[in-house]
This record gives sequence, C-alpha cells and structure tokens, in this order.
Amino acid sequence: MPPKKSEESKLEKLKKEYKKIQEKYSLPSFEELNEDFGIEKTYETETDLLIREIRKIVSEKPYNYLRFVETLINPVNAPMSILSIAKTIGLDEKNKLAEVYKKLVKQEVALISTDIDFSEEREAEFIKNTYALWRGIKKWKKTGKLKPKATEEDISAEFHKIYNCFFQL
Repeated sequence: MPPKKSEESKLEKLKKEYKKIQEKYSLPSFEELNEDFGIEKTYETETDLLIREIRKIVSEKPYNYLRFVETLINPVNAPMSILSIAKTIGLDEKNKLAEVYKKLVKQEVALISTDIDFSEEREAEFIKNTYALWRGIKKWKKTGKLKPKATEEDISAEFHKIYNCFFQL
C-alpha cells in the first residue's frame, strides 16, 4: 500500500533535515544509511534531536548481531536452533566470528559512552563509525565466507533459515 500524501511529505522533510546534518558532519547519505539501517522510520518521531534518533536506529542492527555472534561463540543456555549452528561451525569460523565480535563489542561500548552524555559531534561520530564497521562486516562476509563443518544434508531447515538470515548481511 503506497504511503499517504502526508507521510510522503514527512519523509521528504526528514530527508531535508538529514541533509543539513549530513553536510555539517560528513555523514553517509540518507539512502546509504536507510539501505543498511532503515533510518526512514525516524519520520514517525517528532524530535529536536534528529541525529540522536538516527543514532538509536543505527545502533540496533549491530547490537542484535552482537548478541547473535556472542551466542554462537559461547552457546551456554542457547536455544536449540543456535546450538545446532554452533555445533557445525569450525575453529576457523569461530575465530572469524570472534574478530567480528570484538569489533561489535567495541562499538557497543562506544554506544554506551555516546548515550550517557549527549553531543551532536559524538552522535555523528558514532553513526560514521558504525556505518564503516557495518560496511566492513558486509565486505568481510562477501570475501571470508563462513562455512560450517557439516554438510548441507546434516543441517536442519531451521539452521538454514537462521544461518542464511545472519550471513545475508
């Protein structure tokens, strides 16, 4: 269903407001951030601190993947679906995931610092760094293909679903 006329104007207004922030802080384009993080949903929020709202949305995806990678690396009390994945990942793949994990943790710590004491500059820096990290992870995924030890036949349909979701960054 196409958006209503008023919603289109809200989105266009958001893009114009973002353009000002983008130019001020040399941020990625609206389209780039929207493609990777879905920042267009900020048009639903009326705020004087647009950059904070964008940072909140940008931080969601790395946080979710951090928790997923953490569970793969250390599957204590993990759901069965995660255990099935963890059992099929070899040492090389776990080491690669550990590299990604360290980068995601570093960004999570930066998020906490940014969240505690508001500053437009820190918000912008966080957005740029998270975008760069995410692009790096996507590039790594394309070139460092993680492959489980088990054959395709050994892996359950649930494993395929989760595995494909995660590695289709």
